[in-house]
Amino acid sequence: MPATFPQRPRGLYLITPDDPDTARLLSRVEAVLPHASWLQYRNKQADAALRIEQAAALLALARVHGVRLLINDDAALAARIGADGVHLGEDDGDLAQARALLGPAALVGASCYDDIARARRAVEAGADHVAFGAFHPSATKPGARRAHPDLLRQAAALGVPRVAIGGITPDNAGPLLDAGADLIAVVGSVFDAPDPVAAACAYRAVFDRAHPPS
Repeated sequence: MPATFPQRPRGLYLITPDDPDTARLLSRVEAVLPHASWLQYRNKQADAALRIEQAAALLALARVHGVRLLINDDAALAARIGADGVHLGEDDGDLAQARALLGPAALVGASCYDDIARARRAVEAGADHVAFGAFHPSATKPGARRAHPDLLRQAAALGVPRVAIGGITPDNAGPLLDAGADLIAVVGSVFDAPDPVAAACAYRAVFDRAHPPS
């Protein structure tokens, strides 16, 4: 059984930049973490020892702020440090195996790019949320496949939270929320911004406008 959500997750889904300096990474993340709902640790350049060090340190930080931490592409690392879950791309491991390893309460997400059929298969295999994108040109992944907002509408039938990713800014996020995105995943548009805190606050304001407090 995949994880269930007592309250549908909504908000900013921060993905960490590649930073070899753990202290600097923690400082960068801590500044914006109060404005996020989820955090994903992603560092494609780090060796195994650094990944363990950084992931464990981020988990402790995330716990302080009540933010869920997922690990990119590495279910074994997520299990080792006790992270909240894992996010897997199409070449990054088996979803069913990740679910079995991490257990029913873990968050298991799948990159589905521009493919609704892949999203259906991911949910059948145990994913409890799915990510689509890139919706706009992305500096992080300039060659990424492009997705259309209609994918988010189609994915409503899957009954799981939907993540939008890829070149999303506070100015262009609105139509994606209207199409059903629950979480907006970003890297550089927050961490590379002149004022990362202001950038994170701008995303939060977009969600507040789309989903005013009752």
